[in-house]
Amino acid sequence: MNSCRKTLWVAMVLCSLMIFACVTINIYFPAEKVESVAGEIVNDIRGREGDKKDESMNREKDPSLRETLLAFLCPVARADQVTTVSNPTIRALKEKMKDRYARMKPFYLKGILMEGDNGFVSMGHTKGLGLREKRDLKNLTDAENSDRKTLYAEIAKALKIDPGQVNKIAEIFAKEWQKPVR
Repeated sequence: MNSCRKTLWVAMVLCSLMIFACVTINIYFPAEKVESVAGEIVNDIRGREGDKKDESMNREKDPSLRETLLAFLCPVARADQVTTVSNPTIRALKEKMKDRYARMKPFYLKGILMEGDNGFVSMGHTKGLGLREKRDLKNLTDAENSDRKTLYAEIAKALKIDPGQVNKIAEIFAKEWQKPVR
């Protein structure tokens, strides 16, 4: 009977140790930061006035409970807070995309080009377009998607986000790209 208690006690101690040893590391993904950057970049490319700038300024003045707790619990992790993301590659991509957007805008307005939930442009119905227009539009779309892929990767680098999270960045950007074209 005594050895049974001893075995049970050892088993309970081992289980307790295993539970405490199984610590999950939560990788922080700065969704709010990416949303702010996405709004700023898309607004700049599309020539919209800073819809997101007002929101981000309000957010900075009135931090969320989550941000306050993170700042209190992890002051070092929040010290490198970034409000804008820019480097030579991102600036060059934005300029190319801004120029291209002027040529793509009429196709957005006609519903021929659409923004996907994945952060990339796709072509819809091309009925009524000539072969040359279809080819040119496909080239524009391919160039845009290529630049967006590079942009998302550069943003991940600039914000020190794991490259495996680039799809999350693209999905956040998708919400900005999908806002109505004016």
